[in-house]
Amino acid sequence: METTKLKKFAQFARRSLIEQVSAKLKLVLSEENPARRERPESVRKLEEAIAEQGKEQIIERVAYIWFNRFSALRFMDVKRYNRVGVVSPAEGQFQPEILADAKMGHIDEEMVPDKARQKIFALLDGKTPSQDPQGEAYRLLVVAACNYWHSAMPFLFERIDDYTELLMPDDLLSGNSILAYTREAMTPDACEDVEVIGWLYQFYISEKKDQVFADLKKNKKVTPENIPAATQLFTPHWIVRYLVENSLGRLWMLNRPDSVLVEKMDYYIKPEDPEADFLRISSPEEIKICDPACGSGHMLTYAFDLLYAIYEEEGYEPADIPAKILTHNLYGIEIDERAGELAAFALSMKARAKQRRFFRKPAQPNICVLENVHFDVGELKEYMNFVGRDLFTAPLESTLSQFEDAENFGSLVRTNNFDAEDLLKTLSAKDVSGQLFLHETHKKVLQVLRQTNYLSPKYHIVVANPPYMGASGMNPRLKKFAASNYKLSKGDLFSMFIERSLDLSMRYGYVSMITLQNWMFLLSYEAVRSYILKVSPIRTLAQIGFNSFPELNSKYALGAAFILQVEGESRAGEFLNLNDAPHASNKEKVFLDKKNNSKIFRINAEQFSKIPGSPIQYSLSKNVFDAFSNNPKLGELVDARNGMTTGDNESFVRYWYEVAVDTTALYHHSDEVSSSVRWFPYNKGGQTRKWYGNQETVVDWKLDGKAIKSIKPKSTPRNTKFFFRESVSWSDINIRNPSFRYYGNRFCFDAAVNSAFPSNRSELLRLLSACNNRFVQWMAPILNPTMHFKIGDFSSLPAVFRTDGSVEQEMEALLEIARSDWDAYESSWDFAFLPILSPGHRGDTLEASYNNLRSHWESSIDKMRAFVIPPENNRGFE
Repeated sequence: METTKLKKFAQFARRSLIEQVSAKLKLVLSEENPARRERPESVRKLEEAIAEQGKEQIIERVAYIWFNRFSALRFMDVKRYNRVGVVSPAEGQFQPEILADAKMGHIDEEMVPDKARQKIFALLDGKTPSQDPQGEAYRLLVVAACNYWHSAMPFLFERIDDYTELLMPDDLLSGNSILAYTREAMTPDACEDVEVIGWLYQFYISEKKDQVFADLKKNKKVTPENIPAATQLFTPHWIVRYLVENSLGRLWMLNRPDSVLVEKMDYYIKPEDPEADFLRISSPEEIKICDPACGSGHMLTYAFDLLYAIYEEEGYEPADIPAKILTHNLYGIEIDERAGELAAFALSMKARAKQRRFFRKPAQPNICVLENVHFDVGELKEYMNFVGRDLFTAPLESTLSQFEDAENFGSLVRTNNFDAEDLLKTLSAKDVSGQLFLHETHKKVLQVLRQTNYLSPKYHIVVANPPYMGASGMNPRLKKFAASNYKLSKGDLFSMFIERSLDLSMRYGYVSMITLQNWMFLLSYEAVRSYILKVSPIRTLAQIGFNSFPELNSKYALGAAFILQVEGESRAGEFLNLNDAPHASNKEKVFLDKKNNSKIFRINAEQFSKIPGSPIQYSLSKNVFDAFSNNPKLGELVDARNGMTTGDNESFVRYWYEVAVDTTALYHHSDEVSSSVRWFPYNKGGQTRKWYGNQETVVDWKLDGKAIKSIKPKSTPRNTKFFFRESVSWSDINIRNPSFRYYGNRFCFDAAVNSAFPSNRSELLRLLSACNNRFVQWMAPILNPTMHFKIGDFSSLPAVFRTDGSVEQEMEALLEIARSDWDAYESSWDFAFLPILSPGHRGDTLEASYNNLRSHWESSIDKMRAFVIPPENNRGFE
């Protein structure tokens, strides 16, 4: 879908509606405004809402309400679900069809009540004086249309007799009105699918999202009312299909192996091995699918399509199918009221598209917008006495207090285990109409039970694109809640939703999600990753990586779509790597190409636990996993340490050529220098360079670092007992893979450097050989897919050493070549002269000298290649 025009429109619409609603609010609240006489109750409720929520929140809410209603009316106009165009003109006309008809004396009596019709005709006939008779008449028609749709879609078209009508924008008819722009953006092509509603929702809140992220940079946390804007991300349709087809579609194919449904599922990956651990389904009505962060309902609308095909295949009457799907199969949970409305609207539009008489007896979509519910101290006592204390078990009483911050925590609220559905039916049957003081309490208890029922572990499939927010952006209450309730996954909302979704699903059910790929590799997600692999094997996973969400144009939102099976049996799953394609590739095409050409990795997720940290590395060969299983870890054989932090490099660190040579220990071992020597060789890391080099800095370590130690705790002179020992070192930060170098026994070392200290020269040479071989270069980004390679990553490597007797001799020769190369430049403190001037390379002419030097370089490189990666040293790992 082309979304550029939709984005510009939605962003403009929000700004325009907020401006118009603000102006209308100022007018309505003025003392002399007629609304205070004509609509005193609405004005009172408006003032109460402002006092409770704040003027800014009310303006934002009302603007959003009218945006949703105008968008919905336009969509239904295009689809001809409205009998007459409410916001759209008839072909060849300019004014909305409903107004044009009214001016000709025709008003739909079913849609517009008699009293409203009389007012409209009086305005249009000039009997009621007005500065804008057509505008006033049209506003009445729009209100009547919204009220007409209330019975079929009460979630979106609440009966308008409150302050939202008072704050309706005035200009709805000019060429610059909000409705003119709505019609221009929501073309018939754009409205081909109800997916357009989801795009409008994302774009409408996009500028608010930008503001929230700008505030985060100023250390302002995301408040509950801003969580939807900060975390909402519309899912590309092909990813939705992949998630639904490999969960709902997979479940159906396991129950009906001969089903022709497979022919409609282009993104379905058929399991290679037979399966017995699946939920048995006797009829489609049994299947329950939940999106715990449903947004505008994109996952649910495609699930509707697939379910419709399933019902058809089972021989159900087509006219009955839409209502059955909405009643029995689909459930959505959301904290954003407006998003919940759009999700329910989208499902209703799906139903209407399949059944033209659907609105005559509509089924209401199962969309639950979670609300905060608070009970005052002692409020429940009298209510419990009235309805029966036996109904109020300990789990229920505890649950009644769990929703006080539901709009902040959302589906992450973990309710107690009891039959909320049955209790909801029992209490709903209680008549409290005569109990004035219990009525509100009763409503709140029922709301808690409804919300608890949605959050019960009853679903065959949980499918979601969960919200994303790191702990640093969470408001204090949310962060505390995460730490208390999601100890394994508290680092980000999306990882918490993975853990929560596993709870919502039945045993053998599927959890189908698109999230950031971080959880697959990073150390900070190791706990939740290990938990997932332990309780819910991966059935299929597509690592999408770059361009997961093209609308974001982001190099950071790298996605992974996956299906987990709760408590499923251990066996091989199917994995696709889309991240090896160019970053800007159309990942849908890449996916289909790999799927159709069987470029799929099949591996049992149990293998991942063989690698420390259990990274989801599905592309590795069996021999690599065996290398981890069958060899000790480097950390078990050699000490590895991180260096010191001086606390003031500007004072304590210099390039060697910045200080007097006679004040340095450059040419002496530390035991041989006098107490007057101040500057000692300092291993500070540096650029990517293997074997030898990056030896150009010195540190003030006079009198055993007295000056540095004097500024503790600003300085941290850690691991000083490892100073002045031979080491194999690498920089903590690497643009590419880590490069390992030899350092002699004259060095201190920095915190930017990690160093390993073998016990003898032979062990050092073998370690250096092992660390710079191809196997370690492969494994480094697997153990830590960031720019860092830390002590823990090094220590986790398997000790895969060459066992031949020539390795030490080769490493000594290689180090001599690398040392000569480093010393050939003036940045080395052992530099003597330019290589081209050395007697061994000097020729009769400068050209001859250069050619001799070039031959020497080529010979040295050939020797290094022969030493470094003998083919047999890596055989089996490719």
